[in-house]
Amino acid sequence: MGRRVRAVRVSQGISLRQLAAKLEVSPATLSAVETGQTGLSAIRLSRVAQLLDVPVTELLDLPARVGRRSSGPAGGRGSWRDFPDLALDPPLEGALDAFLELGYAGASMREIGRRAGLSVPGLYHHYATKQELLVALLDLTMGDVLSRCVSARADGRDAVERFRLLVEALALFHTHRGDLGFIGASEMRSLELSARVRVAAARTEIQRMVDDEVLEAHAQGSFATTWPREAARAVVTMCTALSQWYSVEGPFRPSQIADQYVGFALALVEHRPPATP
Repeated sequence: MGRRVRAVRVSQGISLRQLAAKLEVSPATLSAVETGQTGLSAIRLSRVAQLLDVPVTELLDLPARVGRRSSGPAGGRGSWRDFPDLALDPPLEGALDAFLELGYAGASMREIGRRAGLSVPGLYHHYATKQELLVALLDLTMGDVLSRCVSARADGRDAVERFRLLVEALALFHTHRGDLGFIGASEMRSLELSARVRVAAARTEIQRMVDDEVLEAHAQGSFATTWPREAARAVVTMCTALSQWYSVEGPFRPSQIADQYVGFALALVEHRPPATP
């Protein structure tokens, strides 16, 4: 993480002292972060990303070994709405299945190996610990949802449209990728500190994107809510909760749920459509 902070800072021509001053920390502290001698809290990492004007994912060292192929959008306008079949490697498939049914604490490496079609030594050949499996799943989850949110936001022409698209992206992810979303919500407490900080930072970045659009639209008079920040938090929470109840066997497709949730979100922020001439 520290190496990425330094690389982005240097590429933008920002000195160590300048960034440290904006963060209100000493140059020595920031130097320790960049050299890996100390970590960053989720809030501080989000602030660094904001100051460098990059998504928090650009500062994270997300591992590439999470599956046989990417589960995220392929790129291009609107591609964040595409959800190819999730193709994980066998250990991650086994871990996801076991964590969903038994929980992280209740899933043994032997049980994960059985579901993956691997012996216990074979499973350990790929992942040294159960924690590594959970971290890989949550890194995949946050990398996917963040990249979709960034792409969706980029498609918007103004704050209201960007807000609508962010809500749509979140709702689509938590219906199409409900299993990953459920693990992300229920098992974050099982992460060790460094991974928990990384995942929390990604969550904070998503909330910040929604906050920024709500505050801008509110300042422009498009959203009339008295509590824009609180409304923004309620919107994100509403979307992430979809993974706790949505089923493809229900009456609504993910796209229909997304349309409904955009409507719910606009009601929460008290959207005022522009007056018709």
